Amino acid sequence: MVVLDMLVVATALSSIRRDLGASLAELEWTVNAYTLSFAVLLLTGAALGDRFGRRRMFAAGLGLFTAASAACALAPSAGALIAARAVQGAGAAVIMPLALATLNAAFPPERRGWATGVYGGVTGLAAVVGPVVGGAVAQGLAWEWIFWLNLPVGLAAIPLVLTRTAEHRGAPARIDLPGLVLAAVAAFGLTWSLVRGEPIAAAAGLAGAVAFVLWERRAAAPMLPLRLFRSRPFAAGNVAIFFVNAALTGAIFFLAQMWQESYGQSPLSAGLRLLPIGVAPLLLAPRAGAWADRFGERSLIAAGGMVLAAALGWLAAAPTFPVAAPALMGLGITLAVPAATRAVVSRVAPPEMAKASGTFSTLRQLGGAFGVAAAGAAFAGGAAPVCGLMAALALGGAAGGLLLERRQRLEVLVEPDARQQPA
Repeated sequence: MVVLDMLVVATALSSIRRDLGASLAELEWTVNAYTLSFAVLLLTGAALGDRFGRRRMFAAGLGLFTAASAACALAPSAGALIAARAVQGAGAAVIMPLALATLNAAFPPERRGWATGVYGGVTGLAAVVGPVVGGAVAQGLAWEWIFWLNLPVGLAAIPLVLTRTAEHRGAPARIDLPGLVLAAVAAFGLTWSLVRGEPIAAAAGLAGAVAFVLWERRAAAPMLPLRLFRSRPFAAGNVAIFFVNAALTGAIFFLAQMWQESYGQSPLSAGLRLLPIGVAPLLLAPRAGAWADRFGERSLIAAGGMVLAAALGWLAAAPTFPVAAPALMGLGITLAVPAATRAVVSRVAPPEMAKASGTFSTLRQLGGAFGVAAAGAAFAGGAAPVCGLMAALALGGAAGGLLLERRQRLEVLVEPDARQQPA
């Protein structure tokens, strides 16, 4: 439900524009308001789970997400919709890191590759199915129903979470409010500069990013533990997921709009044209994690990024949109995403699991926001420049995979004082 709503609005944006009189920039922010609040608050959501209990906060996040979905459906204007989407993203920021931390706590290390493969495949498939669902609902009912559909799912999930999952807590830590504010300034400023082309916003975003890094290096309870990036697998997996998700999300946003605005396709037709992306995640996701266990994350991430770049390059050269190209996109994310997930979480000690998964999800969503903003900035140029730019981002993901060592040790990250404890 959370991943679906990242791009469920993609094929409904034309209907939203007509009903609410939204501009192109406002349409971009209906996507970016969700992804930015999601990204900026993810580590805070993980910290809340560590302090108050992951099961309890997981259920609370579902409640907030469900209520915000109703507010989206009832929004009378584009501004109200953007605000409700930001609140929806805050609920998602509580749900996602706690979901991944709970998943990893439920499986021993030797089975996590398989489990994260299923998890990565489902989330990847949801990102693809989102535009199809959005197009079908917007065309068959009304765009508001893409949000009303979340209510029965959320209301059914809350009691299941409370009765069917075990309670877990991490090491309680203070909420890093200065880090939260600085991360929000950096993410908002950089994204706004891409959407609006304003150098002042870019300067503010860069200043916020530098201040955030400096603060996190000295904070007693950092929102983003920078020492985790001393691990090459952790750093490489996060770099890879940022660029891979930027390429995928930006391409889906642009293509869904191009087919409707430039070629007169219906919302459902635009969504169906993206559906082949989901074939590979559906068929191969459970095996992808096992492949990472067998062949190593390095080769799978690099291969997945290059396959995704090749598919997007094909789209840039062939605007008629061959069916094989989106299928190749799906194969690329099926190879890269589970392997990147495994590289990040499989070497993290349990006390650090929530922060590690929160960091991974943060960079994944920031990548998505960056991809949408970049696609919007190049939108006027047509398919070739946008798809070429997304292909370059996918190659960045492949380069992230190549940062991994060829033969890796099982490197487990622990708290500094944990090394002093007896085995």
